Amino acid sequence: MYAVAEPLGENLVVALENKVVSVHGDAKELSKKLCSEFDWNPDFSKKIWSFGPETRETNCIVDATRGIQYMNEIRDNVVAGFQETCRRGVLCDEELRGVKFVLTDATLHADTIHRGGGQIIPATRRVLNAALLTASPRLMEPIYAVEVSCPQQAVHTVYEVMNMRRGSVVEEVARPGTSQFNLKGFLPVLESFGFTEALRAATSGTAFPQLVFDHWNVLEWDPMQEGKARDLVRAARRRKGLPDADIPPLERFLDKL
Repeated sequence: MYAVAEPLGENLVVALENKVVSVHGDAKELSKKLCSEFDWNPDFSKKIWSFGPETRETNCIVDATRGIQYMNEIRDNVVAGFQETCRRGVLCDEELRGVKFVLTDATLHADTIHRGGGQIIPATRRVLNAALLTASPRLMEPIYAVEVSCPQQAVHTVYEVMNMRRGSVVEEVARPGTSQFNLKGFLPVLESFGFTEALRAATSGTAFPQLVFDHWNVLEWDPMQEGKARDLVRAARRRKGLPDADIPPLERFLDKL
């Protein structure tokens, strides 16, 4: 099998997460909505095989092959391999978000016994993992929305503590009739451990933060290159006890006919 991976598009992913776009309704309605609102190719929108993983459904697989026999026979097994790939991505065994897989070609054995789940599911996993590795994948990190209440003299300190942890303040409002300020901003969850203690220590206990999950953010660093993102991948793989301490090489997923 041959496949490519590409971004699904943040607008569509958010619409799927908020159930603005339903994947369980009428297929024609879904196809029409994807074409009119998200600029999808009409041929692709009519040949979506599945959305996954089952819990979130923020990735999809499309059959873009033409004139290949037995494709409908292997559909269920391909979808099973796709769902497993969505649950356990190739980088660090984490759930995928915002990926569109497109099957472009396949060479299938004429004998039914060679088109069973034991052959198709592992093959699907391999081709989708290879497609991910060749598509400039990125890690995503969860971001907290932070609200801090503090006196005026501590405002500058709050900015400093946030900046040291890759955070940002987007709104600063004075409470009428008091010397208190409300600051709103965003902070990566990865940098939030010990944030409350650090903030209270820096402001002598006068700042009170509240953190709530807000959104996901794409890390700008390339995990395929040496750097912070690659270090994060290695740390995650070691923590999970995966057999490889690093991202598996692309050659492992490529088969030659």
